[in-house]
Amino acid sequence: MTQHEKEVVERVTRWSADSSLVAEAGAFLRASSAALYPYNFFWLGRPIIQYPQDIVATQELIWRVKPDLIVETGIAHGGSLILSASILALIEYAEAVESGTPLDPGKPRRRVLGVDIDIRPHNRAAVEAHPLRHRIDMIEGSSTDPKVIETVRARANSSDRIMVLLDSNHTHEHVLAELEAYAPLTSVGSYCVVYDTLIEDMPEGHYPDRPWGKGNNPKTAVREYLKHHHEFEIDKLMDAKLLITVASDGFLRRTR
Repeated sequence: MTQHEKEVVERVTRWSADSSLVAEAGAFLRASSAALYPYNFFWLGRPIIQYPQDIVATQELIWRVKPDLIVETGIAHGGSLILSASILALIEYAEAVESGTPLDPGKPRRRVLGVDIDIRPHNRAAVEAHPLRHRIDMIEGSSTDPKVIETVRARANSSDRIMVLLDSNHTHEHVLAELEAYAPLTSVGSYCVVYDTLIEDMPEGHYPDRPWGKGNNPKTAVREYLKHHHEFEIDKLMDAKLLITVASDGFLRRTR
């Protein structure tokens, strides 16, 4: 680690023991979630339904891992696809500058593959009109449909380094099925990130119009999955330094 990275670990370790700071962050997360706070942001022109802290965390991980392929479940407005594609584009640009090799933006090596059960026509059109469209492929269908899983795995076969981001249906059953299907694609040293694990930590009845809630959500699925998959570990430092995140215990790093 660099000296700055060591200082980050020291700071985070200190404030992790500060119960008042952790409590205040939790209170903000509960209140802001109820107010639909994460629905207010954009990435390069497309709505991205994420907390700013998680947006920053995503770019940190992509830059660190430098994946050839990012598999995302859950597309919505496409902002997360654009976020991933933009960081991949920056990586390729930096590599081209360092190597002195000409960059061909029309033939990107690093790509994003998004899966959603319902890609609304206006969202598809907006993504396909975006300047980063050449880095993005989309599949419409359930992420747990065997045919969709087979298609994603086939595309992943040609990639050496893969990252997975899971953010679709948030029930325990669905997320566990996604983990079984897609987490094994994650390369050693890379991440499978499971979003909206915060559902388990919200008050009872926080999601009255949704099929998920306490005891039935991404965090319970992660806990179940990790019982039998010791090749992954939770990146607790990421949780601790963000303080405000929808993915607590959801930053899964593959270690072997």
